[in-house]
Amino acid sequence: MRTVFITGASTGIGRATALYLDRHGFDVFATVRREEDGAALAAEASPKLRVLYLDVTDLESIRKAVAEVEAMVGEAGLDGLVNNAGIVEPGPLEFIPLDSLRRQLDVNVTGLLAVTQAFLPLLRRATGRIVNIGSVGGLNVLPFAGAYSASKFAMEALTDALRMELKASGLEVSLIEPASVATPIWTKGTSRELPAEAEALYGEGVRAMKAKVENVASQGISSDVVAKVIHHALTARRPRTRYLVGRMAYVRALIQKLPDRLRDRLLLRRLTKG
Repeated sequence: MRTVFITGASTGIGRATALYLDRHGFDVFATVRREEDGAALAAEASPKLRVLYLDVTDLESIRKAVAEVEAMVGEAGLDGLVNNAGIVEPGPLEFIPLDSLRRQLDVNVTGLLAVTQAFLPLLRRATGRIVNIGSVGGLNVLPFAGAYSASKFAMEALTDALRMELKASGLEVSLIEPASVATPIWTKGTSRELPAEAEALYGEGVRAMKAKVENVASQGISSDVVAKVIHHALTARRPRTRYLVGRMAYVRALIQKLPDRLRDRLLLRRLTKG
């Protein structure tokens, strides 16, 4: 039986992946932060899915999760780790609180590496796989999403380095780069009020981004589509190193090859158009 550990499974991609892999025969360890999210997930899954409580920024929390998983898998080890937990801290970089930037990087970057480091001994036992959930925001950045994209750019670098460093151990490392996904992560992160000076300088642009985000949240690709791609990365004989998911992901990848100022114009137009 294949085993997989998934972070950030309360909503969106993480939840969809936990349920998809559960239906397809995996023994799933799915992590959430709140009891009510765990209960809701367990109610929809099979009895063999195990809900664990994890904060990726808390090393003791990670240690406890590793101990729980090891008690279940033993010497067989862990077949897959899906690093999905993430947050969005939006806003103009001139005014984003530095504590918000630190939290953005702590969850999306440091937390990812902390979980990976902790589970690598179990992954080695099974010659398992690591799947990191990135974003087209790691290919290029929209205005007012600089902190988020910085974390996803960093994830690109960590994934590339891990892929090379773990090659000798036989562990595969893949990066999933979805386009706009219908997930609450964006709507959860768009409520911060701008100070008066920021409103005068950036208010119109921020409101345009908020409108775009709300549109994306209702019309983005399904989390289930991403879950199927994650399944492929975990089960294919030769998984890809990168998976672009959704038409816009391919568009953004092409845009990245353009000269900087032309790319800026196209991305700004993307922000303001419906």
